[in-house]
Amino acid sequence: MEYVFLLFAFACGLTVKLIGIPPLVGYLVAGFLLNFAGYSLTDELTQIANLGITIMLFTIGLKLNLRDLSRREVWAGSISHTLIWVGVISVVVYGISSLAASYVDGLSMQSAMLIAFALSFSSTVCVVKVLEESGESKTRHGRLAIGILVMQDVFAVVFLVAATGKLPSIWALALLALFPAMPLIRKMISKSGHGELLPLTGFILALGGYHLFELVNIKGDLGALVFGILIAQHEKASELAKSLLSFKDLFLIGFFLSIGLTALPDITMVILALVFCLFIPLKAALFFKLFTSLRLRGRTSYLSSLVLSNYSEFGLIVGALAVSLGLLGSSWLVVIALAVSLSFVFTSILYKSSHSQYNRYKNKIKRYEKSRRLKEDIYPTLHNAQFLVLGLGRVGRGAFNALAKLTEVNVWGMDADSVKIKELQNEGLNVICGDGEDIDLWDNLDIHDVQLVLLALPSIQDAINISKQLKNAGYLGKIAAIARYEDEVDSLLENGVDKVFNFFTEAGLGFAEESMAYAQSQA
Repeated sequence: MEYVFLLFAFACGLTVKLIGIPPLVGYLVAGFLLNFAGYSLTDELTQIANLGITIMLFTIGLKLNLRDLSRREVWAGSISHTLIWVGVISVVVYGISSLAASYVDGLSMQSAMLIAFALSFSSTVCVVKVLEESGESKTRHGRLAIGILVMQDVFAVVFLVAATGKLPSIWALALLALFPAMPLIRKMISKSGHGELLPLTGFILALGGYHLFELVNIKGDLGALVFGILIAQHEKASELAKSLLSFKDLFLIGFFLSIGLTALPDITMVILALVFCLFIPLKAALFFKLFTSLRLRGRTSYLSSLVLSNYSEFGLIVGALAVSLGLLGSSWLVVIALAVSLSFVFTSILYKSSHSQYNRYKNKIKRYEKSRRLKEDIYPTLHNAQFLVLGLGRVGRGAFNALAKLTEVNVWGMDADSVKIKELQNEGLNVICGDGEDIDLWDNLDIHDVQLVLLALPSIQDAINISKQLKNAGYLGKIAAIARYEDEVDSLLENGVDKVFNFFTEAGLGFAEESMAYAQSQA
C-alpha cells in the first residue's frame, strides 16, 4: 500500500474520530479524496482489501454457533426480507431509471431486479466492525445480525454460481475429507502456543480455506468462513480470533479505501445514490416488522434492524458481474458503489446512539412485540444476589471466582454470551444470560438486595451506559469498573461509577500480594 494511502487514511480517520464519528467513515472519505486527487485503485490495495475480508470471515466463523443459523428468526427472516425487498425495490428502481433515462443508462425490469438484489445485502464488513467496536457481537441482537449476514453470504454464492454457470468441480466432494482431518488441525492449533505462531496459524487456516475452495470452483471467502466454523468449538478459538483482530482491522482499511477509489461519480450519480439511500429506512423497517412478527423482543428487533440498515460490498460484486455480462450499464455500478459508501456512514453514525434511541422510544417500539415470547427472550431471575459481576471474560471470571470463595455473600454473574452462560450453568454456577445495556432487563430484574455491581467489560462506553441504566432502574448500591488505560478512569468516575480499578496496576498488585502470602506460608 502506498504511503500516501496510509497517510490519507490516518488523517481522515483521526479527524472523524475527534468529532465522535467512527474511523471507518474517515477511511471511506479518504478513498474518495484520493480518487479526486488522481489516484486509482492498485492491485496491491485490492489484494490487501481481499485479505481483510478473508480474515474477517474466518474470525466470524470462529465465533459462530451453527445452531444460530437454524433458528427460525434467522433463516425465515433473511429469506423473507430478500424476497419482499427485491419485489418492491425492483419496481421502484425501474421507475426511477425511466425518469432519469436522459441522464443515465436505461434499465430493463431484469436489470432493475439485479440492482434491487444487489441492494438487498447488508455489509458484513460494516456490521461486524460496528458490533465489535461496541462489544456487542455476542449479544442477542448481535448474533441475530451475524446470522442474517451469513445467510445473505450464502445467497450471494448461489447467485454467483447461477449467473456465471460456474458449477463446483467434482473435486468439491473431496472437501468432505476436512472432517476426518479436523483432529489433526485442532492439535496443530493447540501446539501453536500463545505467541506469534498463533496468528500465523490463523492466517494459514483462513487462506488455506480460501484457496482450497477456489480450487474446486467455490467462492474462496466461503471457504474461510467454513474453516472458522469448523474450529469454532476449539478451546483456543476465542484467543485465535483476538490474535487476528489487529491484522484484520489494518487490512480492512484497504477495503474501505478501495470503495472510494473504485470510481469518481458525477452529480447525477450522486443524486441517484442519495435516492437509493432513502431506501435504507425502508430496509430497516422491513427487518423490524419481520423480526417482531417472528416473536422477537422489540429491543432485539430494533437494534438488529438498525445495524443491518446498510448496503453491502457484495452489492458491488453483483453489480460488477451484471456489467460484465452486459446486463447493466457501468454508470449504475458507480451509483451502487457510492450508495454502499454512504450507507456505511449512515450505520456507523446512527448505531452509535442506538441504545439511547431505544430508551427514548421504547414504549412505542414495544407496542409491536408479540405477547408470546421466544424461549431465549424470557427474562432471567436473580435469587438474593448481593454481588453481581457483569462480563464473564478472564477478568470477570476471576473476580467472580474470588468473590464466590467468600461464603458469607451471594455472588451472581451475568454475560451476553448464551453459550458461555450455558457452560457455566452446567458447572453449577449462579450465572444468568443478559445484555447489561438492556434497560428492559433491569426493569424486570430484582436488584434491591444487590450491594455491589462489578463491570468487568472491555469497553468503558458500555460501562458508562450500564451505570446510567442501573441508576435509572432505581439501583442504590455501589458500582465498580475496570479501566485498561489511565485516561479512562476519570470518564468512568464522572459517569456514575464509584470505584475504578486500573487493570494492569491491580493485576500487578494482586500478583505481588499472592506471591508474598505464598512466601510467608512456606517460611
